[in-house]
Amino acid sequence: MDRHVTRRNFAIGAGAAALAAGVPWRRAQAAGQTTLRFIAQADLRVLDPIWTTAYVTRNHGYMVFDTLFALDDKFVPHPQMVGDYHVSADKLTYNFTLRDGLKFHDGQPVRGIDCTTSLKRWMARDALGQSLAKVLDTMDGDGDGKNFSIKLKTPFPLLLDGLAKVSTLVPFIMPERLAKTDPFTQVTEMVGSGPFKFVKAEFQPGNKVVYEKNPDYVPRKEPPNWASGGKVVKVDRCEWLYVPDKTTAAASLNAGEVDWWEDPPTDLLPLLTANPDVTVANYDPLGIMTMVRFNFLYPPFNNPKMRQAVLSVTNQADFMAAVAGDKKNWQVCASFFACDTPMANDAGSTALTGPRDFAKAKKLIAEAGYKGEKIVVLDGVDIAVPHTQALVVADLMKKLGLNVDIQAMDWGQEVTRRASKKPPEQGGWNVFGTGWVGADMLDPTVNQALRANGDQAWFGWPSDDKIEKLRAEWVAATDEATRKQLAVQLQERAFEFVPYVPTGEFMQKTAYRKTVKGRILAPAILMWNVEKTEKPT
Repeated sequence: MDRHVTRRNFAIGAGAAALAAGVPWRRAQAAGQTTLRFIAQADLRVLDPIWTTAYVTRNHGYMVFDTLFALDDKFVPHPQMVGDYHVSADKLTYNFTLRDGLKFHDGQPVRGIDCTTSLKRWMARDALGQSLAKVLDTMDGDGDGKNFSIKLKTPFPLLLDGLAKVSTLVPFIMPERLAKTDPFTQVTEMVGSGPFKFVKAEFQPGNKVVYEKNPDYVPRKEPPNWASGGKVVKVDRCEWLYVPDKTTAAASLNAGEVDWWEDPPTDLLPLLTANPDVTVANYDPLGIMTMVRFNFLYPPFNNPKMRQAVLSVTNQADFMAAVAGDKKNWQVCASFFACDTPMANDAGSTALTGPRDFAKAKKLIAEAGYKGEKIVVLDGVDIAVPHTQALVVADLMKKLGLNVDIQAMDWGQEVTRRASKKPPEQGGWNVFGTGWVGADMLDPTVNQALRANGDQAWFGWPSDDKIEKLRAEWVAATDEATRKQLAVQLQERAFEFVPYVPTGEFMQKTAYRKTVKGRILAPAILMWNVEKTEKPT
């Protein structure tokens, strides 16, 4: 099945037809105004960066909101919104003071209570935040001032690392009135204190998102490094465009109608590379880890033998060839942690790297008592990672004799659909594929998909006391050697329990005109420091 034919067929709709026909993002702009036109990886269907782990929403979050701390490329947390802070000798009390000049887009100053309310909401959804919540004693913030404090029951060495999380879920700070929203209900009003303002009047779901420079934002003085340092905005306006037809997107970038394409598919990279006015570069310094995720709430994958059956026939090379093409762009990575990073190991990995055994898989399926239930596979056809994985895993399951129903939709729809706990036959799901930047897979605290705490877990909602016990021990450990030992035990258990099937690791590419400079190479798309010049540089 040709994945790009599939995407093109899916793109035949009003949005794609309009884009191909008339390039509607052309807009009269004020004299001297600079507009950066960016083709985003997906339609921005969900605006709340705490409600979903979707990267298009995370990237949107960085435009509108700010963070208390931020990581640099050495994984060191630095103050961002925070000006000064003090940690007590017993490591139980953290006192913070916000820096001067911070205010929300509605003109209201950022207060301590905005920070604590935002953190409480983040803690309810994020894997590391949930661990922090377990040792939290009190968290208090000024209702009319810049101070707030966090008091712990026991020391939590990763507190500042959590506040500085660079990728999903990022602890963005919202006004108290928005942060009071139930963590499992979406915030739709976009009022932050970040370097850009969301232009609600020009938001066109399925077509365009518009941001304008926040003239009141006060950047830090330090140079930018990942999400840390000064967020100096060098364009007046950013237009994020949704272009589901990839050939249209490529033609638009090559012709200079747009400035930047977030994630072009592998088979179009030669076309872009051949253009002397276009730069093709790595999207993320740590690469992308991919996976197939199961729904644990309903048959058949609530039975571990069914998950083990899929694991036993998974060949990562098949998934990676479909996602990333040329082998120089990918590697087999039989670990639940980003390969070539400290916690990566090969414990239990023969379940994934050994001979693929269809006879064993069919025996496991029989032992599980599979009764021919329809298996709904979500297929986000407009993004290569979820789309190609959906096709490959669906083909695998069909070879195992399973009743597969692959359902095509755009990624924005899939982001909403995968959050549903309804039965598959009532609009729910059984399987989907996705990918995570390496920064989200470094260890048990940031790997959302490895959490197995039931209703509080990431989409799929697995529950396993052994994984959670080992994870808690990892968080409490204070030395690297102990953490590595626990990471080995966690991985061994993960290959038994199978919260998901790791399907490989690859280097995703991004492409932009040579008139664009200042891009920050980081695990997220960050648009401060980006400059658009008249001529290629």
